[in-house]
Amino acid sequence: MQKQNTEEQQQDMPGNESKNGRKSLSILLELLKFVGPYKTKVFAALVALFFTAGLTLSVGHGVRLLIDEGFSQRSLSDLSSAIQFIVVVTICISIGTFFRFYLVSSVGERVSADIRLAVFNHVVTLHPSYFETNGSGDIMSRLTTDTTLLQSIIGSSFSMAMRSALMCIGAIIMLFATNVKLTLIVLASVPFILVPILVYGRRVRALSRKSQDSMSDVGSYAGEAIEHIKTVQSYSRESEEKASFSTEVERAYEIGRERVKQRAILISGVIVIVFGAISGMLWVGGSDVIHGKMSAGDLGAFVFYAIMVASSTATISEVFGELQRAAGATERLLEILNVESHIVAPENDALSTKGVSAEVSFDDVSFFYPSRKDSAAISQLNLIAEEGRVLALVGPSGAGKTTLFELLQRFYDPQKGAVKLGGVDVRRFDPKELRDTMALVPQQPALFSHDVFHNIRYGKPNATDEEVIEAAKKAHAHEFIVNLPQGYQSFLGEKGVRLSGGQQQRIAIARAILKDPTILLLDEATSALDSESEHHVQKALEALMKNRTTIIIAHRLSTIQHADQIAVLDHGRLVDVGNHAELLQSCDLYQRLVELQFKQGAREAIE
Repeated sequence: MQKQNTEEQQQDMPGNESKNGRKSLSILLELLKFVGPYKTKVFAALVALFFTAGLTLSVGHGVRLLIDEGFSQRSLSDLSSAIQFIVVVTICISIGTFFRFYLVSSVGERVSADIRLAVFNHVVTLHPSYFETNGSGDIMSRLTTDTTLLQSIIGSSFSMAMRSALMCIGAIIMLFATNVKLTLIVLASVPFILVPILVYGRRVRALSRKSQDSMSDVGSYAGEAIEHIKTVQSYSRESEEKASFSTEVERAYEIGRERVKQRAILISGVIVIVFGAISGMLWVGGSDVIHGKMSAGDLGAFVFYAIMVASSTATISEVFGELQRAAGATERLLEILNVESHIVAPENDALSTKGVSAEVSFDDVSFFYPSRKDSAAISQLNLIAEEGRVLALVGPSGAGKTTLFELLQRFYDPQKGAVKLGGVDVRRFDPKELRDTMALVPQQPALFSHDVFHNIRYGKPNATDEEVIEAAKKAHAHEFIVNLPQGYQSFLGEKGVRLSGGQQQRIAIARAILKDPTILLLDEATSALDSESEHHVQKALEALMKNRTTIIIAHRLSTIQHADQIAVLDHGRLVDVGNHAELLQSCDLYQRLVELQFKQGAREAIE
């Protein structure tokens, strides 16, 4: 099982310099565009925040009254008044906190959902070459783990940071108002607090990014093993997979442990410095009370505000580490959002496919895959699939047959030459409209974790149930579908795992029949069927192919011997074109393919 290499995958992504901590928390400002639509809720949360902060600061005044008026004066009435003041303030604080927490948390939930949607909506529009170098496991990690982290940050940590910062500033102002000398003692510790926050904060951020990448590797490895579980068990590789996965998990654990250690050092260091300053302040303040330079109530209020500064500072230092993680997550998400698709519609002069001939031509096409630039997949190829006729593509593995399908659907653009539809370069069409003219039946059918109706209707989303059933009948799938536990509403499982290979193929064929395309692309669409099913489906496909341009990637003689034209490919080059009888006489490669791959079919044809 090949391990996903996140670092290699990210070489093509912008913004990788952040791994070395060269970007600051300013990247979090990029989230404002997602928060903007909910500015009313954010404003209401800020109002609640200022309200509760002001009330919390007023508790210090209650402490002063409690000590000076209640205890010192030995007045039960004054004591009751002070207690009542504190109780009323506490109730108001709890109400304000409820609204602040609810509003901020709901915004966090909504923003994380919007980011998740934005990333997914962008990913499904990206060109296939992006996925050659970026694994699905890493992308899934960003869609789930990173957005969940941002949900926590926006809905909790960011609010705590703002509250703590506001409380810290307010408490410092109250400290100055209470006693300037003692305040200066407290503030003298600030530089000693900022230094570890900045130094260890950078380390935490770098480790946070590294931790998120390693967790992505863990998810990718597990997903790959589960996806190929039958192969794992068939080769008795369970023990090796367990050991390899354990290595991945331990690697992620070690990175996470180091990140937590750095955060722990940061938080504990800040607490020691802050409360050391408070201890010094208490000694000086206590001396002033003893010498009558300040009242006990003033010292009590001062201690309250000093503790508020200390706790706020400790909270900020802790949240700072969380914000560093959020910066790493934001960066990973923005890397995807900033990727531009290479396959886009023309900006101003896009043509419509309506009324365009269904003739397909490849004019002097040369192409190599972005991840394999040293090896041409297609080389100087000229080929025409005439409108309404059947063109079969044959050739050994790696000849370029599937690549032609991908170029025609414009998953890629050739580096040289042009792919044309009706004599028009396909780059002149909107890719979505171009693909709407085609239906693909792949050799390995793509089925979704949904019911039969959904999987067939994928070819035509607005189709009625009757149209779906009719398409299934034409694909000879209706008989087995009605025998499923819930018929057409039966859940097929991941990748259609509850169906046999032949049944999966017939569902895919029904989908293509329902789409009713002008161009039909068949990648050996009957390869997974038994002889009887193949006969029925072949008849259905023959009816479907009438008056349509059809291109078939073929391995079986029975599939292509009745094609109007057969194109023989080898190493991305066109070797010969003709019908079955002509190629048996003129093309050595085709003769070898017949002997090696279609031997039994050739004997039947000769007979």
